[in-house]
Order: sequence, then C-alpha cells, then structure tokens
Amino acid sequence: MQYLTQLEPTSLINQFNAHPPYDFIIQNRIPELPAFSAPFNLLTTADHDFVQKFSKIPLHRFLTRLLTWNSCFVGTTVSEYCLLPQVTNKAELANLAGQIRSQYTRDFALTIVKDIPQNSPLLSDEANQAASAFKEALVTENFLILSGQALAWVPIDFANSEEYIARLSKSRRKDMRRKLKSMADIEIQILQTGDECFFDEALLAYYYELYLNVFNQSEIHFDQLSRDFFSAILQDSSSHGLVFTYSYQGKLIGYNICYIVGDSLIDKYVGFIYPDARTHNLYYLSWFYNLDYAATHGLTRYIAGWTDPEIKAYLGASFTLTEHAIYIRNPILRAILKRLSHHFESDQNTLEKLNQKD
Repeated sequence: MQYLTQLEPTSLINQFNAHPPYDFIIQNRIPELPAFSAPFNLLTTADHDFVQKFSKIPLHRFLTRLLTWNSCFVGTTVSEYCLLPQVTNKAELANLAGQIRSQYTRDFALTIVKDIPQNSPLLSDEANQAASAFKEALVTENFLILSGQALAWVPIDFANSEEYIARLSKSRRKDMRRKLKSMADIEIQILQTGDECFFDEALLAYYYELYLNVFNQSEIHFDQLSRDFFSAILQDSSSHGLVFTYSYQGKLIGYNICYIVGDSLIDKYVGFIYPDARTHNLYYLSWFYNLDYAATHGLTRYIAGWTDPEIKAYLGASFTLTEHAIYIRNPILRAILKRLSHHFESDQNTLEKLNQKD
C-alpha cells in the first residue's frame, strides 16, 4: 500500500486526483498528503436538531450562505481514512502537522484534516499508533478535534447470510426475511471493472444517471463525483473492482461497485433506479448478497462505508469512529465552534441514541 492508513486500491485514489468531484481543486502543497479545497457549508455535518433550530432563525437562508467557506481538506472523499504516508516516527508526523498549518491555514478560512482513524480494528497497530501521534501533533498546532464519521463494517465470522440473520433480534429477522423474498424476482450478475461493456458510452451514461439518483436523494450534497471519474473507475481493470448488478425483467435497476483488498470486501458506490430499487428492497438485497459473497470467498471483513448509520446499525453492522482535526483561521469563530462542537458530531450522536434504544 502507498499509504499507512489506506484500505482501498491505490488506483481509486489516483482517479480521485485525476478526476476530482465537481467544485473540488486538488492541493499538492504537501506531496506526501493528498488534499483538496472546496466550498464547504458548516451545517453539512451538523446534527438534525441543530439544523432544524437554525432553520427557524430569521434570515437563516442568508446566514447559511455566510457559513459556506472556501475550505481545505487533508484527505480524500474516496478513501475511508486520512491517508498518512508510511511514516511512524513522531518527529516526522509532527513535521507533517506543522506543514499543514504553515501551508494551508493562512490561505483557507477552514482547514480540516478529515477521517483520522481512532483505534480502528481495520488497521494495524502501527497505523493506529501513527494516527494517534499525528492527531496529538495537530492538537499542538492548535487544531480542534471533533468526532467524525462512523465507518460501518461487519466481521465475516459466519458461513452465510442466513446464519448472520439468525443472530439478529426476532423482529429484525422477520423483517429481513420478508424483504429478501424479492430476491427471487431479481437477476444478479457480477462484472469486473475493465470489462468491455464499460467502454460503451450509453452504458456509462446510464450508470452515472443511477449514481446521481442516489446522490440527489441524499441528505448531504458535498462531493458529487464527476462523470469522468465514474468512467475511469469502471474502465480500470487494474483495480480488480467488482460490479454487482441487479436487474428486474431485463432492466438494470441497481448496481454496487466493490473492491477486494487483502481479506476485505470494500463497498464503495451504488446506483439505483427509483422507485424500483425501493420496491424490490435493493439496499437490503445488496447488503446480504455482499455478505454471502464475502463469506463464500473466504474474506474476513465487509467494509460498508460512511452513509446511513441508522440503517446499517439495524442491519447489524459494527462501527468504528473517526476524528476530524479542525483549524478555523478567525479566532472568534474558532471559539464559537469550540462551544458548539457537539452539534457537529452527528454520527457519534446518532450512535449514542441508537445505543440508548438498545
């Protein structure tokens, strides 16, 4: 692996740099650390209750525009974690933290070192120790640490999805088995990235349309992946990506792009046709099909991404939280954010509420 904290194929990171999401600008001031700049609204990661209260403030639309800042992010939106170089020495990690402050914080209103692993079960001890030392170095550079996103994953310690479902509560078992009945009506195929079909422009356009369907119905509209990026990853045979396709009566109504890296199946992108995907429970079907695929192929982990923690918790996923290191150039705004920081830790707040229900 090129990076110490990397889970996904290097080719995916390279395609991000070659074809960044719309409105993103790749930043290369520190060659060892991938980074980008983009307009960022501070309410993007705020919890639902805070956003609801904010929306009732007079002139909230005007204030929302004022909260959109040109920001620098150290990391990428295609990697699960902030990508640290193969460096474990504390002095070298401290030097990297110092470079971030000197290279970015003066030119950007907000600098975010995103998705720092927090004792992740998906990484080596060496990688976790380096990430911890890096975070400490950022604190020394006056960065504020906030809880980040919750990465969902499932240890594959079962023979098949039926055995997995048997571990769920009675009500969830009943619900899952009811939803999975629609599997009988769906034709599933497994394609590989780089297959000849992915050089058909009409098919590429259709795949991108299905991705946009999912993006547009999402609550967060931050990183819209570009058409060129999608074409590139679907045509890239070197990544050994898998494309699980779901068709109903001959019509493609959904797909799931995954990668096998080491002993992990990494779930990256989905595309759906609505309402067909909901009618046939494709979200649930793809989840259990992926679990079966991982178990059948001797993999030990299914890494299911950042989105929809409530649904993934319902499906039985485990979670590992990340942290973000934040630097706000304006000292007054920095003090305000520090007081309101718990409102910007939405995934942690969500998981705490779910645990209370359990």
